[in-house]
Amino acid sequence: MNPIDKTDRSQTDSISFEFDLQHSPEKVWRALTDPVLLSEWLLPVVELELEPGAAFTFTAPPQPGWDGVVNCQLREIEPHSKLSWAWVVGELDTVVTFTLTPTTSGTHLSLVQSGFKPEQKQNFGGARYGWRMMGQKLVDLLARSS
Repeated sequence: MNPIDKTDRSQTDSISFEFDLQHSPEKVWRALTDPVLLSEWLLPVVELELEPGAAFTFTAPPQPGWDGVVNCQLREIEPHSKLSWAWVVGELDTVVTFTLTPTTSGTHLSLVQSGFKPEQKQNFGGARYGWRMMGQKLVDLLARSS
């Protein structure tokens, strides 16, 4: 199923997406934590260790106004249930949280990126667009992987 943007129109500090997936929490968890799979749907990841406090980075081709680096630090990790990390790009300092809930047909996945400041409307819009696009890549990856 495609990601559903649940961000309230009046919301300016957090983005929220919901997914109802026909895959087990273990399979979804693997897509969120395996560096090879994560690099396929999100961004190439460097030095990901699944330990609270561990620092890692995502990298992308540089663009005007951005060097292509996202600095992250694991905040919470509850296997097959919850994963949270700091997501820092320049002045943007937010938190990305994935929550997995088993369902009768697979997994309900919630994605929230929080901590946007009022003056970061452009970052908010870009992140919302990016998660919609990357969320679809996640859905496609899960459909074709075993």
